[in-house]
Amino acid sequence: MHEPKCPVTNDELTKFAQRYAKAWSSQDPQRVAAFFAENGSISINHGPPAVGRAAIASQAQEFMTTFPDMIVTFDQLQPRGGRTAFHWTLLGTNTAPGGTGNKVRISGYELWKINKDELIEDSLGHFDAAEYERQLKGE
Repeated sequence: MHEPKCPVTNDELTKFAQRYAKAWSSQDPQRVAAFFAENGSISINHGPPAVGRAAIASQAQEFMTTFPDMIVTFDQLQPRGGRTAFHWTLLGTNTAPGGTGNKVRISGYELWKINKDELIEDSLGHFDAAEYERQLKGE
């Protein structure tokens, strides 16, 4: 039995990843959610998954509120078994109300499972939480 092939070409997947990074940088959480299937999900650092576009938009809004100047850059894609690893870098200043005012630069990746409609069915996000907290606190 053969593993199903990804429904999009590498070039299309790269363009998808570029648009996805821009959506995270847009301060519009609905733009992020639109990349996911209707009942898609994202889990960050083994946390409980946000399921459905409204929950995904809420998760994106948390980052956008924390970092009003947030820029997410697309670094690279890597095949990982039946998934695609989307590597990214987040740059932002924690200037939200009650924020620390500190700049953060953190890299990580999401392991995407793309569905037949060429949307993210589920994403498993990973980044170094200890390093993130250290930068957020300005240590």
